[in-house]
Amino acid sequence: MGALLFGAFVALMLLNIPIAVALGLASMVALFFGPMATPPLLVVQRMFTAVDSFPFMAIPFFMLAGGLMEGGGISKRLVNFSKTLVGPVPGGLGIITIVSSAFFGAISGSNPATVASIGGIMIPAMIKAGYPKPYAAAIAAAAGTLGVIIPPSIPMVTYGVVSGCSIGDLFIAGLIPGIAIALLLTLVVLVQARRLGLRGDRRYSWREIGAAARDAAWALLMPIIVLGGIYGGVFTPTEAAAVAVVYSLIVGLFVYREFTIKDLPKTLVKAGISTSVVLFVIAASSSFSWLITSARIADTVTRGMMAISSSPFVLIFLINVLLLFLGTFLETQAIILLVAPILIPLAARIGLDPLALGIIMVVNTSVGMITPPMAVNLFVACGVADLKIEEISKPILPLLAVEIAFCLFMSNFPQMLTWLPRLIHGF
Repeated sequence: MGALLFGAFVALMLLNIPIAVALGLASMVALFFGPMATPPLLVVQRMFTAVDSFPFMAIPFFMLAGGLMEGGGISKRLVNFSKTLVGPVPGGLGIITIVSSAFFGAISGSNPATVASIGGIMIPAMIKAGYPKPYAAAIAAAAGTLGVIIPPSIPMVTYGVVSGCSIGDLFIAGLIPGIAIALLLTLVVLVQARRLGLRGDRRYSWREIGAAARDAAWALLMPIIVLGGIYGGVFTPTEAAAVAVVYSLIVGLFVYREFTIKDLPKTLVKAGISTSVVLFVIAASSSFSWLITSARIADTVTRGMMAISSSPFVLIFLINVLLLFLGTFLETQAIILLVAPILIPLAARIGLDPLALGIIMVVNTSVGMITPPMAVNLFVACGVADLKIEEISKPILPLLAVEIAFCLFMSNFPQMLTWLPRLIHGF
């Protein structure tokens, strides 16, 4: 069953069939030709059942919130605020891109949205300031990985539903790795800026910093409302996503006034298309994941990996390698839905907390968005900068290297991932 299932899936992927369609067809092939006496119609039933979940309603809400923020002037104000803080530093524009992406990631929960919104502003600005065009696009693409690591995060919602982990705990646990990766990317940009002779902007006065902070206050307040509301017991993560939509709409329409009612249909259609793609992948992956469980593939993989080594360090390393490899050609949601049922039993065997495993998966799959050929962030950045993906692949290597190094580091110290949620629960 396992060989037939994965064989059909790989064959369909090689034929360049879309991932969601490939997952569904592979499941039907395995049911039709496999040993299980189950009608292929079950695939359709599983698909409908999978998306009939209240927590998954957070996905369209966060997608819509991201679109409203992008058009409502929020990203521009986050950039201006970041500019006053780090602009004078050598390589300041690159650092502004990273800091702004971190702020925007704390609002949108989406990698492509972060790259498109912040990159659309900062890539032209960096090129104008003398940054090599491929390098400017590489910084924006790498900084975009913060979009799903810093909460709220759509992949964290998906993992929470699959694993049964608290989505609120996953959001809180994502703060430390998100901030750490932002600092590491900043360090790389600082070193490379000195090598390339990139100067910073002028130094801003305290009055200018205060004015920029006041202008961006409405944007900076949103993650506080979302995360504070979840942990304060005011609303669930799904309800928090709905609050984010209403908040973004009010700020864009009445506070910043850069969003109009006429813009709303276009934003709704765009968010609807993005949501349909994600939910289609989730629906198709559900039947695939069910077959993995039914055929006891997870147990087989667990025993196989334990046979390689019983050392937690070796097994954690193999988990990271597997996730990074899958990230080169699969979408984030698909990886989580496919691999989580396999890795959760293995994590239990080696004493790895499911919460820590979730963050490890999210960070690794996010890094996968800048590893060709299936590199969504690179495609978005190339579209903004009008580049081919080969031109951006070399400049992004140092940024990619530090992110991979951090993945390996945090995986071997999972306590750093669970510390903050436990601290908050202690209070």
